[in-house]
Amino acid sequence: MSVKGKRVGFVGGGNMGEALIRGLLAANLVPADLIAATDVRADRAAQLTRQFGITAHADNRRLVREADVVILAVKPQIMATVLAEVAPAVTAQHLLISIAAGVSTTAMRTALGKEVRLIRVMPNTSALVLQGAAAIARGHGLGPDDLDTAREIFGAVGRAVVLDEDAMDAVTGLSGSGPAYVAIIIEALADGGVRVGLDRATAMTLATQTVLGAAQMLAETGLHPGVLKDMVSSAGGTTIAGISALEEGGIRSTLIRAVERATQRSRELGRGPA
Repeated sequence: MSVKGKRVGFVGGGNMGEALIRGLLAANLVPADLIAATDVRADRAAQLTRQFGITAHADNRRLVREADVVILAVKPQIMATVLAEVAPAVTAQHLLISIAAGVSTTAMRTALGKEVRLIRVMPNTSALVLQGAAAIARGHGLGPDDLDTAREIFGAVGRAVVLDEDAMDAVTGLSGSGPAYVAIIIEALADGGVRVGLDRATAMTLATQTVLGAAQMLAETGLHPGVLKDMVSSAGGTTIAGISALEEGGIRSTLIRAVERATQRSRELGRGPA
C-alpha cells in the first residue's frame, strides 16, 4: 500500500511531526488536504495549519476516525494515556506508526487493548532538513504492504532501514540521539578554531561544512571511515597530530559510552516509571 491517496493523521505536532508533514508535502506523496494533526497546544496546531495548509483537530479520537494512517508523535511518557484515549476509534483499517522512543509494540497493544496494525519507528531530528535516519521495526499483524508504506513516509525525510524490534533501543542510542553528539563535536571544533584565532562565524561555517562534507563523502563513496582518515593523514603532518590529541582525550570510548548510556535510557523509558 502506498501512502498516496491515504488520509494521514498526526497525533502530536512537535518537531518530528512537522518534519514528516514537510517531507510528505515536498515529495508530493500526500496533499495538504489529506493531512490532519492534533497537539496539546492549540496554538501549535493552528501554526501548522497556517504554515502547511493542513487540518488541525482538537480531538484525538476524531483525528483517528478520519485517518487511514496515524502517526503517533507523542512523548513516550504519555503514550499509554494517549493510546487509551484513542483506542475506541482504532479499527483494523488503521495503520498506526509510533515514533516514541523506548515504547515497545507489545506495550502499545496492551494500552490499546486490541490487536492492531502497528509499526514502531525511530527517526531523528535531521528529518527537519530532509536528512533524517530512521529505523523501522518489523512486527506481527501487519498487512503485506505496511512496511513499504512506512518506508515511503520516512524515506521522504531521509534514509530508512528495517530492523527487528529488539534493535530499536540501540538505534535510539545511536541515530536517535546522534544529532546531539554531532552538534557537540561541531561546537567543539568551532571553539578550537576560535582558540587559534578565527572569528566565531568563520569557525562555525568551516566546522559545520567540514562535518557535512566528510559525512557526505562517506555516504556517497561507501568508504570506511578509517580510509578517509588515512587519506587526510600524512606522515608527521598536521592531521595526525590532531588525531593524536583526539585519541589522548578518549574520543572513541567517550562516543561509545554515549551510545551505550542513551540505549540504556531508552530501555528504561520502555519499562515505564519504577
